[in-house]
Amino acid sequence: MYEKDGEKYFIVDAHIALWDGRESNQKNVHGKQFIDCFYDYHKNLSPEEVVWDYDTYTYYGGRRLMKDLFEDGYVDHAIFQPALLGDFYRNGFGQTEEAFGLASEHPDKLTYNHAYDPRNGEAGLEQLRRDAERMNLKGVKLYTAEWHGDSRGWKLDDPWSRRYLEECLELGITNIHVHKGPTIRPLDRDAFDVADIDKVATDYLGLNFIVEHVGLPRLEDFCWIATQESNVYGGLAVAMPFIHTRPKYFAQIIGELLYWIGEDKIFFSSDYALWTPKWLVEKFVDFQIPADLTEYAPITTDQKKKILGLNAAALYHLDVPAELRLPTEAGDAGVEVAAGARS
Repeated sequence: MYEKDGEKYFIVDAHIALWDGRESNQKNVHGKQFIDCFYDYHKNLSPEEVVWDYDTYTYYGGRRLMKDLFEDGYVDHAIFQPALLGDFYRNGFGQTEEAFGLASEHPDKLTYNHAYDPRNGEAGLEQLRRDAERMNLKGVKLYTAEWHGDSRGWKLDDPWSRRYLEECLELGITNIHVHKGPTIRPLDRDAFDVADIDKVATDYLGLNFIVEHVGLPRLEDFCWIATQESNVYGGLAVAMPFIHTRPKYFAQIIGELLYWIGEDKIFFSSDYALWTPKWLVEKFVDFQIPADLTEYAPITTDQKKKILGLNAAALYHLDVPAELRLPTEAGDAGVEVAAGARS
């Protein structure tokens, strides 16, 4: 929980990871390219005082994660969104078993979302069924630009992908997080295009599609899709650190999102450990739309509270303490909009 100027904020970090990018885990040069690109994002978009050394960044472990998020970072709950990258890393990039174990130890603080690749066909479907039962999955993270043998990406509306989405419906895995953002070396930029979101969101109304990184650099395309598809949401991972390096650019991003998709469909994400949540939360609470950007309405405290945690809490049915909920628009003090109160 974060508190400033008498206001209290329930914080849900909706996109975190526990990875191993060390040389010992790299399968080939692409593994090094990937973690080096991550580190470039980290160095170039973070305040100097919070930049990590390279060795720590390649593998930081669960103990450091718990400290950075829950002791120092104001986070009340966080959601793992792993990337597999089996073609680049011997034991995978996202340390899925370690992350799942950590979430099992701290269910009040962590939710574990898993990952799958529809190019694994029927065997992958069987694995998804086993994982869903063992891990009690409510969400998955998909990486459409991931390499798989000779394939350098896939689309959400591919036939096999549709079979997996239909299986998610059967299994009660309703939150489908999809990386649709800036490219990462050596992955292909166009494999992250947002157009396939439009197709599957229309066809699978029982699923929620959370577009991670809000489609950057295709923000306009994402906004046009999300404003007409009721089950499409935006995750602010990667967008958030521009609040430091490019505050006017960040203002344009958040201004466009509030205008098009509204305050109830935007999720705060640090993308840990690309960035740590502490400074992002502090800067976002202090943030104001610059006065010269007159086409955007000022961002309110209630909107910040929704974005920082209440929206994600609603989607994942997290219990929010009564004092951190928002009163209804009707002004009825006895009835509150609370993420944890939704059935």
